[in-house]
Amino acid sequence: MKAFVVDKYGKDGLRAADVPEPTVGANDVLVKVSAASINPLDKMVRNGEFKQLLKYKKPFVLGHDVAGVVTQVGSAVSGFTVGDQIYARPRDLRIGTFAEYIAIDHNDVAAKPASLSLHEAAAVPLVALAARQILIDRANVQPGQKVLVHAGAGGLGSTVIQLAKYLGAHVATTAAGADVDRVRSLGADVVVDYAKDDFSQLLSGYDLVLDSLGGKNLEKSLTVLKPGGLAIGVAGPPDAGFAKQLGLPGFMGLPMNFLSRKVRAAAKRQGVRYSFFFMQANGTQLRELAALYDAGHLRPVIDRTFPFEQTLDALEYVEQGKAKGKIVITLD
Repeated sequence: MKAFVVDKYGKDGLRAADVPEPTVGANDVLVKVSAASINPLDKMVRNGEFKQLLKYKKPFVLGHDVAGVVTQVGSAVSGFTVGDQIYARPRDLRIGTFAEYIAIDHNDVAAKPASLSLHEAAAVPLVALAARQILIDRANVQPGQKVLVHAGAGGLGSTVIQLAKYLGAHVATTAAGADVDRVRSLGADVVVDYAKDDFSQLLSGYDLVLDSLGGKNLEKSLTVLKPGGLAIGVAGPPDAGFAKQLGLPGFMGLPMNFLSRKVRAAAKRQGVRYSFFFMQANGTQLRELAALYDAGHLRPVIDRTFPFEQTLDALEYVEQGKAKGKIVITLD
């Protein structure tokens, strides 16, 4: 089958290739890929940023989001049949959605939202799971709380805005001036044009900040939190909780904490908290999220689509930082 594989780490490490169709285990479903979408995580994995923690054996197929049709069901699988339309974010070490077929553990799979096409559904899994796990599982956002979401026009930011509003939060976001109306239509109560204004001078008393930019932006984000507030970073730096989430030995938390020592110290001085976030595959949560899409509480935000053979161009487009929403790769 045709696929895009990483055969070496780095910007030039992804290439088109012919690879064997995946083997289907007892707990797997084989999916004919209709569409996949690109996430910043794809670039990070391609570049080897997690190579010490996620030990992929090269060459491996890249891609973390998928929607498609089940063509084979493992012997121990119940709840799925051939012909089902599904969406998924396969678990780490079993990614590979930039391909014609992928075998996925059935626990990571859910029926796609009935209201979405397969191409639309492919834009959803990673960002929707991340939004849910950040807002509900990690931060326990309650009605009336104040949430700041950076880069609200992006794939993750646009989803977090919508889910935070559904949960009853007051939502602020940063965005380019051209995207102000777009993010307001998603539910943002306050929009800061980052090209004109410094959010840290305008905002205060927030319960949660979600930062996808890192560096100075993350450090400034600590200052808008109320005492005891939480800043969650998805671009790093990692902390000991990341090592625990990956099931690594306890001592691996030490280098993780070393990497995040500066921001954690800054958070302590401010009387706030910092936590690194890395989402986890979860088919049960995808089923819950599908209901929110079908009820109209959430909608996918797609910038544009690329045909499968232009996957390298699609990834380059994402790296340029111009995407307003998700980039989808179509195979059918």
